[in-house]
Amino acid sequence: MPVREGKKSLAERLGRKKVRGIKYLLLAVPFMVYVFAMNYVPLMGWIYSVFDYKMGQRFLDFGQMEFIGLDNFKKLYFERSEVFRVMRNTLVMSGLGLLSTPVPVIFAIMFNEIKGRRFKKFVQTTTTLPNFISWITVYGMAFAFFSVNGFISMILKKLGFETSPTGILGEVEKVWPLQWFFGIWKSFGWSAIIYIAAIVGIDAELFDAAKVDGADKLQRIWHITIPGILPTYVVMLLLAISNILTNGFDQYFMFYNPLVSDRIEVLDYYVYKIGFYINDYPYSITLGMLKSLLSIVLLFAANAISKKVRGNAIV
Repeated sequence: MPVREGKKSLAERLGRKKVRGIKYLLLAVPFMVYVFAMNYVPLMGWIYSVFDYKMGQRFLDFGQMEFIGLDNFKKLYFERSEVFRVMRNTLVMSGLGLLSTPVPVIFAIMFNEIKGRRFKKFVQTTTTLPNFISWITVYGMAFAFFSVNGFISMILKKLGFETSPTGILGEVEKVWPLQWFFGIWKSFGWSAIIYIAAIVGIDAELFDAAKVDGADKLQRIWHITIPGILPTYVVMLLLAISNILTNGFDQYFMFYNPLVSDRIEVLDYYVYKIGFYINDYPYSITLGMLKSLLSIVLLFAANAISKKVRGNAIV
């Protein structure tokens, strides 16, 4: 008997591909809601930059707040030397991070050459695990090693070396390289996963053909592996450039102390300090606005560079 129009299933009326697409879209809805709630809803707070808002007052209760107009933006200009100091620290730490972007690439290439399955799992576990260790724990380990009475300091003393009376964590000259080291140690194994996946995606026949042609291992890496993961590296590098003003809060919050405050105060920590320590919430919002606007400029600049270099935009 012919099937009536009204009896057709949803898949038959819309097509199976469209139904599959709708299902995938519904799966993405919770993540879209999360991104909207965490990244766009907070933008409503920008309105507090033109009011004398105090912590604890009712949300959007403008009748209880004094309108101050552009005073916080003027304050940002008059305190530009302090802002420039914080921006210097932020850019230096982010710049050092950009210099270390080849580290996970090199590790991924070396990891791909490991043949033993058990040893490969051991290396992957030990290098990925630090990403899941909180900065509180990292600071505790660093204090145990690098404080005045720490393990490293005691060994140096026994070997006859002169150590700092404040410990390495209190030496202002060592702040940047030390934080750079901790950042690399904690993230390079996790960052390498995407490059390992890119290497796995390279056609194995290319390696077989190169081996037949007499190419050694280094030649195969140079002419096949590196060109194969280069597009991924360029995209990750450009995204890192667009996020150059966002170099984290937890790390610098934990390692902050008055002895190294001049070098370790990055923009994220400075915004937190202004808002919660000094209790100047509207001014901290103004600083956050500055960061957001500069990040947008950097994002579009990175997008333009990507379009010019690769022929494809990332946005």
